[in-house]
Amino acid sequence: MNNLSENSTSQLAQLDIDGRSWQVHYHDCAPDNQKVLVMLHGSGPGASGWSNFSRNIQPMIQAGYRVILPDCLGWGKSDSLVCEGSRSELNAHTLKALLDHLGIEEKVDLIGNSMGGHSVVAFALAYPQQAGRLILMGGGTGGISPFTPMPMEGIKLLQQVYREPTMDNLQKMMDVFVFDPSDLTPDLIASRLENIVRNKKHLENFVTTLAQNPRQFPDVSSRLGEITAQTLIIWGRNDRFVPMDTGLRLVAGIANSELHIFNQCGHWVQWEYAERFNRLVLDFLGV
Repeated sequence: MNNLSENSTSQLAQLDIDGRSWQVHYHDCAPDNQKVLVMLHGSGPGASGWSNFSRNIQPMIQAGYRVILPDCLGWGKSDSLVCEGSRSELNAHTLKALLDHLGIEEKVDLIGNSMGGHSVVAFALAYPQQAGRLILMGGGTGGISPFTPMPMEGIKLLQQVYREPTMDNLQKMMDVFVFDPSDLTPDLIASRLENIVRNKKHLENFVTTLAQNPRQFPDVSSRLGEITAQTLIIWGRNDRFVPMDTGLRLVAGIANSELHIFNQCGHWVQWEYAERFNRLVLDFLGV
């Protein structure tokens, strides 16, 4: 437990995904624990499994979970690609291939933030026999909001960072990423920018994908009724990336679900309200 770190848990796997071989990076934390919790990150520039959930890993391990944090294809230390179809389904197939690689056949609990929320829903629809309890934050299904002009301010700023990864553009994005940007230190912003420019192929392929395939996260509202897993939906009331009414659609469509809204909170609940988020999730998971 004391040796838990980003470097000590880093792993690589060569996986067959949709008929092609890809290298996928992931973190495997406390592999001797019996229960499995997968955390799937969002699509922001420089995002990775570890950076997205750094404030949440330790409490989950202490509660008895083996925590697995993949870097989705196109992010972190995983291979880069141009996504020609559904990004949600690609991430779901990637996770299934990783679980097979690790010999995990039982149900796993899943946390997904933003793009990760879309991916968790796609996994639950494609592999219901392996989807345990679901936690969705700031994502889960696509579609247009009837109340908020889209794309939202945050998404426009995110796309600008991908096109022009400068400190100024990143600062503008991060300032609306959270409700209170005072915790965003210059060191944190600089570290994020370093992650962004480390693999320029990720940036180039994201921009290419956006031009060729602008709707990477299909609206699956009509299929939400197929999900029987117990589901916790969490949203920031002040989310400027994904409108809060998406959370209402999720709780309306998934029968066995509940919705918790954090006021004075942006798109990164697990970071802005880490302690309360961790308690909420562990209570939901019953540990």
